[in-house]
Amino acid sequence: MVIHMTECKEIIQVDHVNLWYGDSLALRDVTIGMPDRQVTALIGPSGCGKSTLIRCLNRMNDLVDTCRIQGTVNFHSKNIYASDVDPVDIRRKIGMVFQRPNPFPKSIYENVSYGPRVHGIKERKQLDAIVEKSLKRAALWDEVKDRLHDSAMGLSGGQQQRLCIARTLAVEPEVILMDEPCSALDPIATAKIENLIEELKTEYCVVIVTHNMQQASRVSDYTGFMYMGELAEFGTTRQIFEAPRETLTENYITGRFG
Repeated sequence: MVIHMTECKEIIQVDHVNLWYGDSLALRDVTIGMPDRQVTALIGPSGCGKSTLIRCLNRMNDLVDTCRIQGTVNFHSKNIYASDVDPVDIRRKIGMVFQRPNPFPKSIYENVSYGPRVHGIKERKQLDAIVEKSLKRAALWDEVKDRLHDSAMGLSGGQQQRLCIARTLAVEPEVILMDEPCSALDPIATAKIENLIEELKTEYCVVIVTHNMQQASRVSDYTGFMYMGELAEFGTTRQIFEAPRETLTENYITGRFG
């Protein structure tokens, strides 16, 4: 389905994307734009293609041998699947935060400084500044500033997820993708992540996959409802939740299925 959105500047445009895992069609003719400095939520029942779509946005699906994609995903009007595009560079500019916190088995400091080091930054003062700035942006600095050299594995689940967000921010992305970032967290940790998302959108395009419709309604500006690999409806979050145009969307929002 083709759904255009023109109210805000789109930093990512997905255009007529079809995706297969082997012979199984996982995405069918998806067209959607992700606006800059806004939060876009993708909702829908399990297996509808939400995570598959978000992984198209920074070529994470390249890591699946059986995956084949048709169509274009433009970032700043450049197709990220073009032959001259480096996937590693795309993943730096379009960062990903996963469903379960996945800190490296290293210190808090080394987790955050890892990306900048890989990209050639070696000077200690510069790394110190990046680590502090990234942890502050992730609302974690005050909690860990006195134990930066302790293992990240000793942090709580919510702290680990914010550390993973800090690790993503450390390489100065333009887009932050979040694939159900709160599904493994308790309500207090979830509230902290949601508050953080609200702050991050002042600087970044944020795209979040969530199975929690209340969360989508709280944190997002735009919402796409996906069903069986198709984008069934896309609009402002208020319109989607208060006046959905499609019966399918209304049935899902009101709990009649899914």
